[in-house]
Amino acid sequence: MKTALTEFAKKVGADGIGFAPVDRFGENSVIKEIMPEAKTVIGLLFRVLRGSYRGVEEGTTYYQYSTMGVETIEETVMPMTSLRVCNFLEEEGFLALPQRRIQTVMAADDDTNPEMDYTSIYKGVKKELQMDFDEAAVLTGLGERGLHGKVLNEEYGPFIRYCFVLTDAEIEGDEVKTPSLCDKCGKCIAACPGKAIDKDGKLDNWKCTVYYNGACGLKNPFMPPDAFADLPDRLQIIAGEADITPERAKEILEEIHFYPAIKHNYSPSICGRACDMACYVHLEEKGVLKKKFNTPFRKREEWRFDLNDFR
Repeated sequence: MKTALTEFAKKVGADGIGFAPVDRFGENSVIKEIMPEAKTVIGLLFRVLRGSYRGVEEGTTYYQYSTMGVETIEETVMPMTSLRVCNFLEEEGFLALPQRRIQTVMAADDDTNPEMDYTSIYKGVKKELQMDFDEAAVLTGLGERGLHGKVLNEEYGPFIRYCFVLTDAEIEGDEVKTPSLCDKCGKCIAACPGKAIDKDGKLDNWKCTVYYNGACGLKNPFMPPDAFADLPDRLQIIAGEADITPERAKEILEEIHFYPAIKHNYSPSICGRACDMACYVHLEEKGVLKKKFNTPFRKREEWRFDLNDFR
């Protein structure tokens, strides 16, 4: 059945699939609470089109990454594929429960999700509502953890998204990947326009949210010269050097209206996941990604504006 399910999942939209026995997640896994009968976790991987990042890379078009690379995959592609995989399992007589990331639920009271409008986040909600998606991606063999915390896949690097299916079918697990892609080069850290990733790879979600939305004028072609005119540290904000607390982040976010929002409360990504793009470029240049293209992702020197344009 594993072979047939793998072929079917790819036929209905998945770019990769992995399997793990529930026991691999440990005795206290939240999966036991979500679905006590579960015996196998199935990971479904979806590439984010390399081309959707190109507009951000070139500074020419930004909507395609946020709409096609985030919203459409999360709201349409992954739900349909996971439902069809569940239908396949039910036709075989097994229980199956799809698991997609709940983008608006955060366990911590002071946390947020850079991809969502911060006002739509529900905070302090029981962590048991959802599994750890990044951990599950690693344990089902979809990829390895990179320095900046993102899961890296051997074909698509960090240009991926994933969801899961829990089932009471007992299916042989895949091996957890031996880390081989990330060499701790630090280019993901250096690429962030708001310095939201510390030297150990820990992400400050609030700082990330501010600069994901485009607070850095040096990398935002839509920012007017008088942006943040009423804020005393406007140049530090624009340069990506401001001290950002959660409350300060909310104040700055209220003034970022340089680009139209997206449906389903998704925020437009002006940074285009600069950390992921830098990581991808590095992996491609090293020649370690299995998926090859006719031309390199980064074709010329990375562009930036000058801070003097905002003085």
